[in-house]
Amino acid sequence: MSSGVRGSDTRTAVVWAAIQRALESPQAYRGEQARIVDIGGGTGGLAVRLAALGHRVTVVDPSPDALAALDRRAAESNSTDRVTGVQGYLADLPDLLDAPADLVLCHGVLEVVPDPAAGLDTLHAALRPGGTLSLLVAQRHAAVIARAMAGHFAQALSTLDSVHGDSQPGRAGQRFTHDEILDLLVAAGFTSTQVQGIRVFADLVPGSLLDLEPGATAALIALEQAAAERTEYFSLAAQLHLLARR
Repeated sequence: MSSGVRGSDTRTAVVWAAIQRALESPQAYRGEQARIVDIGGGTGGLAVRLAALGHRVTVVDPSPDALAALDRRAAESNSTDRVTGVQGYLADLPDLLDAPADLVLCHGVLEVVPDPAAGLDTLHAALRPGGTLSLLVAQRHAAVIARAMAGHFAQALSTLDSVHGDSQPGRAGQRFTHDEILDLLVAAGFTSTQVQGIRVFADLVPGSLLDLEPGATAALIALEQAAAERTEYFSLAAQLHLLARR
């Protein structure tokens, strides 16, 4: 398996490109800056990059240590005036925002909330009409494959048969199929959903190959970008990235 760093690089490249395209839409925001909320944004890996483009970003995260790192990163990039860190959870969002957002990022968060449907309702309410949700979730079929390949056949079977992948979402994290997450988005009132498969191949490539072959990592990212929107590969993707309109 490839390292977590490489998986992160691959995920960031594809997701970042999609977010940039969304912000380039004429209807993406009003005025000179987008109002962006990053739920569970941690140390600001995406938030600071968005602030560097001139947008205003509020990061909501339960970890004070992560928010302290966010402040340092924002200061290093001279974007402190455009990045705000707030301690809290997804469920706290209605009490934390003083105005609806143009774009909400919710990456790797829906998996650990007790009620994903209620979480999506909260995200929907946080957006202005016409606003965009960037949602990144773990994809169940890939988890089954990964566990089977690691020899954990009982866990693979349990994941295969369980609702949303795991029975204890707070610990292991829920996982969603393509159809399940689309149904949840529709039920919450979202429309115009675009879907990408994230880490279709990266977790299946031996790390030694990437270490030894010059240019292999860049070539893998190019392959991931080319395959991201091909529906036949969604079931292999470790994650699904969805852009949905309120």
